[in-house]
Amino acid sequence: MTAKPAAAAVRATVYGYPRQGQNRELKKAIEGYWKGRVTADALRQTAADLRRSNWRQLSEAGIHEVPTGDFSYYDHVLDTSVMVGAVPERHRTTVAADSLDGYFAMARGTQDVAPLEMTKWFDTNYHYLVPELGPDTVFTADSTKQVAELKEARSLGHTARPVLVGPITYLLLAKPAPGVAADFQPLTLLDRLLPVYAQVLADLRAAGAEWVQLDEPALVQDRTPADLNAAARAYRELGALTDRPKVLVASYFGRLGDALQVLAAAPVEGLAVDFTDSAAANLDALASVGGLPGKRLVAGVVNGRNIWINDFQKSLTTLGTLLGLAAQVDVAASCSLLHVPLDANAERDIDPQIRRWLAFARQKTTEITTLARGLAQGTDVIAAELAANRADLASRAHSAITHDPAVRARTAAVTDADGRRSQPYAQRTAAQRAHLGLPLLPTTTIGSFPQTDELRVARADLRAGRIDAPGYEERIENEIREVISFQEKTGIDVLVHGEPERNDMVQYFAEQLTGYVATQHGWVQSYGTRYVRPPVLAGDISRPEPMTVRWTTYAQSQTSKPVKGMLTGPVTMLAWSFVRDDQPLGDTARQVALALRGEVNDLEAAGTSVIQVDEPALRETLPLRAADHAEYLAWATESFRLTTSGVRPDTQIHTHMCYAEFGDIVQAIDDLDADVISLEAARSHMQVADELAEHGYPREAGPGVWDIHSPRVPSIDEAAGLLRKGLDAIPAERLWVNPDCGLKTRGWPETRASLENLVAAAREVRAELAVDND
Repeated sequence: MTAKPAAAAVRATVYGYPRQGQNRELKKAIEGYWKGRVTADALRQTAADLRRSNWRQLSEAGIHEVPTGDFSYYDHVLDTSVMVGAVPERHRTTVAADSLDGYFAMARGTQDVAPLEMTKWFDTNYHYLVPELGPDTVFTADSTKQVAELKEARSLGHTARPVLVGPITYLLLAKPAPGVAADFQPLTLLDRLLPVYAQVLADLRAAGAEWVQLDEPALVQDRTPADLNAAARAYRELGALTDRPKVLVASYFGRLGDALQVLAAAPVEGLAVDFTDSAAANLDALASVGGLPGKRLVAGVVNGRNIWINDFQKSLTTLGTLLGLAAQVDVAASCSLLHVPLDANAERDIDPQIRRWLAFARQKTTEITTLARGLAQGTDVIAAELAANRADLASRAHSAITHDPAVRARTAAVTDADGRRSQPYAQRTAAQRAHLGLPLLPTTTIGSFPQTDELRVARADLRAGRIDAPGYEERIENEIREVISFQEKTGIDVLVHGEPERNDMVQYFAEQLTGYVATQHGWVQSYGTRYVRPPVLAGDISRPEPMTVRWTTYAQSQTSKPVKGMLTGPVTMLAWSFVRDDQPLGDTARQVALALRGEVNDLEAAGTSVIQVDEPALRETLPLRAADHAEYLAWATESFRLTTSGVRPDTQIHTHMCYAEFGDIVQAIDDLDADVISLEAARSHMQVADELAEHGYPREAGPGVWDIHSPRVPSIDEAAGLLRKGLDAIPAERLWVNPDCGLKTRGWPETRASLENLVAAAREVRAELAVDND
């Protein structure tokens, strides 16, 4: 049967696009600028070329309305802080002297000035720079970037829609500035912020904008009546402006709940709503409020966060239902395509059968335009695309790649006892202390050491066949020896092998597990110039052979001090991959956990006494609605315990987390039953230590004293000061000393200096404690 065409012209659009370029040209240009090899003008030209390329790709794919303002040198929330004049006092001199250098100083810090705090963008692996606000904050409009990029797109003949972070989300993402009372609520600044947004909207209208998109993803979270009243007031006031473009308020990442009625009633011209599986409830909710009569609805029916092909028939059914609920229905992805790689067709090494199941940003734009044509003209015009889509979906559903009976049988046989240590923490900690013989305030690092150019060349040489496996292994052994020697000379207590053989903490393991598929060009921005290649979780997971034992045991052979075995935990293996959407996440997590459990047991059998299983994504993957937390945390903590519970009592299990709001999951951290946890704490000034203390966390913890995402070297006094602050919350016998995170992105000079200062700070505070005890 042919679907009835839509009465009005249907537009295809997206909210944002990958920034980096096909070969990560933006990363290379920015890092070249930081090193003085690229001029500011050359950097700006690279950025302009990438924007033009993105708009051209979108236009050629059939996208009718391209986004502007989504492109960023570092982070779109930081761009918003610049747009509204929310520059921290400590950075104003640098920003006034040079706006570009000042921008990067806010993002990365300098030797003398700390950067803005960084944390996860909702439940994604993208990091944003947290705005710092206080009762004295004065907002001023600076729409230079937004206007320039709109004019740039229009000059190239594109119909363009500027995309801005909305005022409610901006304030809800902000934190009190240093020195401001912790209970200060940035949302109280709304009346001060709205005139700035009004000015920016007027500037964009003067520059030719017909529509402006204001992103409000914070409204898909649990919001208080005060939050919803603020949203209603904000859009009532912005909607009442006469000198403005049409306003499209966009939400994504989930269901809107009570906020949908608030936005539907607002005097704005359009809403963009997520209608993918995770937010299917928005369809019923929209019908319950009477739809959007007289308004534009941008329907996010193509998943902007995962890489599987769209189910065209399912999306067309949703779109057809929506036609009766709004005056205009347009087609889009569920969120910005920033969260997926650029082009699946570049992945020539992936099994062609699997590649048929994948849709990266370019493929998703084609899906969007195909659906828009089908909705506007009827399904007969896309009959060939529908047939191919059905065949690809069936191929995936019935493939042997996606189903391994042995893995499924092993997962089904898991019992509650498999997820429990043989002794409680209070008993096993005594055995661990006797076995390891560590001093008070033991020092360690998180795992990785600098990934030098020589290491990258070695991996490239191995792939290209310029060296053989023994030659590669010799290079890795040399690096491990140097890393162990440095740590011993510095005086670190629990060593690591430095992970020189690892390309990425998830990809390295994914390449050795069945069921995973690695990409060659699937880069996705994590923060700033840090890009990762999330592997694709295509089928059932198993471990054919040990993955880390070779290098960990070699490192241990070089020292009498304990060397940590380093693994990535099951939740993070899922969160930083593109996961299956054809089975519950908990089922996949158990498969990964069982594979990692074998690795943990093999490490212990090889003589490893300290094993760290990193779970930095535990908080990141927490559902946005509280009603969904319990189910997620149950399988997430279970999968960690399933990974780690098969070891002896005297084997010490560590875990690590970074850049998240840990206070939301302290009970879950406790439920992991790890012996030691290390956490990011330097940028947040030891906030997590207080949160652990308030919860009564009974185990050992290492809140970081060195912010490794900044190039600055912390002084001994600075590290010691943070350590003393940690001691206010955590007893000395349970406090570890470590950096915030791994050192992969840092250079050797700053690593040496920072770790030497860290160890010196630990010794200084140990001496103080000894005097106090006397």
